[in-house]
Amino acid sequence: MSQSKKKQAPLPASSAGLLRFFEDETKGIKVRPELVIAMAAALIVISLLIRFLLPS
Repeated sequence: MSQSKKKQAPLPASSAGLLRFFEDETKGIKVRPELVIAMAAALIVISLLIRFLLPS
């Protein structure tokens, strides 16, 4: 390894900023991820039922 590489300081971890971002409390509605997935699945099922059960 060359001398110039040994003298360079290591770069900071790239995820450090992301961890700090998620520690901050924000205003707004807090929704659990499970509820979002369930609502999306329910919307898909309802739209499929409407498509296949109602004649067009």
